[in-house]
Amino acid sequence: MSDLQSSVDSHKQSAAEQRLATPEGRREFIKATLSCWLGTTMEYVDFALYGLAAGLVFGDVFFPEVTPTLALLSSFATYSVGFVARPIGAIFFGRMGDRKGRKFVLVTTIALMGISTTLIGFIPSYATIGLWAPLMLVILRFVQGFGAGAELSGATVMLGEYAPPKHRGLIASIIGIGSNSGTLVASAVWLLVLMLDPADVNTWGWRIPFVLSALIAVAATLIRRHVRETPVFEQEQKESEQAPTDNGSATPATANHSHTSLWARNKAFFVMLGLRIGENGPSYLAQGFVIGYVVKILHVNKTVATTAVFVASLLGFFVIPFAGWLSDRFGRRIVYRWFCFLLMLYAVPAYMFLETRDPFIVATIIVIGMCLASLGIFGVQAAYGVELFGVRNRYSKMALAKELGGILSGGTAALVASALFDHYKSWWPIAIYFAVMAGTGFVTTFFAPETRGRDLNAVEDAI
Repeated sequence: MSDLQSSVDSHKQSAAEQRLATPEGRREFIKATLSCWLGTTMEYVDFALYGLAAGLVFGDVFFPEVTPTLALLSSFATYSVGFVARPIGAIFFGRMGDRKGRKFVLVTTIALMGISTTLIGFIPSYATIGLWAPLMLVILRFVQGFGAGAELSGATVMLGEYAPPKHRGLIASIIGIGSNSGTLVASAVWLLVLMLDPADVNTWGWRIPFVLSALIAVAATLIRRHVRETPVFEQEQKESEQAPTDNGSATPATANHSHTSLWARNKAFFVMLGLRIGENGPSYLAQGFVIGYVVKILHVNKTVATTAVFVASLLGFFVIPFAGWLSDRFGRRIVYRWFCFLLMLYAVPAYMFLETRDPFIVATIIVIGMCLASLGIFGVQAAYGVELFGVRNRYSKMALAKELGGILSGGTAALVASALFDHYKSWWPIAIYFAVMAGTGFVTTFFAPETRGRDLNAVEDAI
């Protein structure tokens, strides 16, 4: 058992445990869990809906006067605007969440995401209002990403701070189940829409998923408005109010802080950045790039890839909480390290066996990759990220580290992999690139502390 775990076990009850000891506290916990699950579902519905629409219809609707290739590029250019907005939202809302509370920000972000996504469904086409149509699309996409930049981290922080220490990994992993739910919902709705006549899809059918997303947004917003602030944040606020003032003099912690290096002051931030790269890069390659690779390059039937993604998503409802439970049982660091190590071992055999073009083998490779990178490791990361940071800067630091890590890895993974294949005409560089990103997470775990069961009201970062 780690020193951190021992200190928690011998300490007084955590703020979360004290609240859960009452019937009202247990009801608050259920509401918080439901609201975080719905909010994360909403975030991934937003991005999945937009990604599918960008590839299927936005070129015709908003960029009809350019070539098909340029229209597709333009559609995905607006898609990337959301990723640019995410770290800006993480900084803005993260700081606000550390000052005003987790609940306040999460109500705001879900409303922003819901309104912007729904309004996309009402944008007139280029044929109706000309250049105003793509301009409105870009603006709403930016707002969507601005809110999403703090949504995932905020929901993770709320669930982590609500959860009792012994089960924090399992409970925080529910965030991953929300992302899985969002992808499934978006895919299912789009499959129904595509059953319409192609002409109807381009004129009004594509709007249906965006308008219907308002139902999830309204439900999540209403629940969040009635969720109590996290027990950890309430305790921190209470202790801050009771703390004696020092007549403006610097506290010992502040004095020591001024003499430490940038690395020492932000070690937890850089560790989270490395852990995120080890997860997000392989995740985007496993569930994004590989789909296009097997369909466009290897000419495997599209249904093989889509079926594999669907099967992996279903398995995610077991894999994600199981990974969270493993981290509660054996520790965050060792479980995260093993996931990264398995991804490193997976990289070369995966791309080698894809070359067989056998439908069963290809589907199996995709399912295994998603279960390791997109699902399992994500289930461990939720609690790990919350425990790495001190209570006063937890939201802002974790949100920014996650979003920057996402841009440095997942946001560029498909582009880099495509460029590598175009240059070398071989799968080897892609497999090496995959292993290097997973290796980044693996190496980072040797600089990361074990945080399982950490007191979340601690002011200092875990390292």
